[in-house]
Amino acid sequence: MPSTPHRALGALLALCTAAGLASVSAPSAHASPGGGPTAVVAMGDSYISGEAGRWLGNSLTDSGSRDGTDRAWTGSGYAPSRVYGTTAGGCHRSDTSEVLSAGPIASSLINLACSGATTKNVIRASQGGQAHKGEAPQADRLAAVAASHDVELIALSVGGNDLGFADIITTCATDYIIWYSYCHDDQQAEVDARIDGVMADVGRSVDEIRAVMTSAGYSSSDYRIVLQSYPSPIPRAAENRYGESGWARTNTGGCPFWNADSDWARDSLVPQLANRLRGVAAAKGVQFMDLRDALQGREVCAKASRQVTAASPASGTTSEWARWIDSQSTQGLVQESMHPNAYGQQALGRCLALIHARPTGHHSCRNTAGSGTSGMYLTTG
Repeated sequence: MPSTPHRALGALLALCTAAGLASVSAPSAHASPGGGPTAVVAMGDSYISGEAGRWLGNSLTDSGSRDGTDRAWTGSGYAPSRVYGTTAGGCHRSDTSEVLSAGPIASSLINLACSGATTKNVIRASQGGQAHKGEAPQADRLAAVAASHDVELIALSVGGNDLGFADIITTCATDYIIWYSYCHDDQQAEVDARIDGVMADVGRSVDEIRAVMTSAGYSSSDYRIVLQSYPSPIPRAAENRYGESGWARTNTGGCPFWNADSDWARDSLVPQLANRLRGVAAAKGVQFMDLRDALQGREVCAKASRQVTAASPASGTTSEWARWIDSQSTQGLVQESMHPNAYGQQALGRCLALIHARPTGHHSCRNTAGSGTSGMYLTTG
């Protein structure tokens, strides 16, 4: 291992917590609700868009295919467009994004989500929404899809960037690597100060989607909205396979966080956001999918998972399902850090397929220990 932090502070300030999904172009023919090709649409940020879909687990090998983890490897170089298509370097919509990994649940699987998106990037331009990375607000783009498809379900993941997930990750990692201090106390205060406003904006995003669908001629019974929460990419302290002292969490694991901060993120921050998003879903009359435990045991540095090596190939049953922090950008881009990787996205796609088959109620999606991505299951309540 290198003598200096391989995944130390470096480009941590470039961390981005929102991503995109590989979009499917809408046909030009006009359709009305109940006619035309059926569609399931993904909207929002990086946790649904497909950020980090380039990776099949994490490997310390920095060359070649990185022990088979780098799906952008061509045999002689790297082509991120193999995974992200034309959105490489931009919205980062991957070919394993949640909606594309859901299987044949509709004729068209359409990804409007984008890396770095906030609620302002969902809301229509006429209502004060903003373009993002050269694309019109997602609700405006949804209008075109609703006119040409029979939209059955819209999955929405948003609010994390409004709350400042990237800044939280950067601060906590910096406090571990540089300052030897905790982040959870001051970051909790920041979250508490902002979360009411963020939830109001999430609710407004839902209202915008409703307004677009109503304008397109849909009644509320013609389609569903599923608001989803976020899975934790890091484990609890007791479930971390690397000790708190030394450089192992930074250099080897790519999870540079103190035990107290890890426990806060896993058992306070993620549940707080999930509970508040559920409240929005209830208030707006939409379904809620709780993903807080979706990566349990598959997080970066989790004891129940392992890194990929030449002797231990990438596997959905043993590899990590989230991307580590590679702040030196020795492998890919820093913005991929702390997102579900290809395995994680396949798992979330299975969750989407499962809730697609459950037209009512709020559900939590979890994985089966020791099973692959097909082992996801829903619990009600």
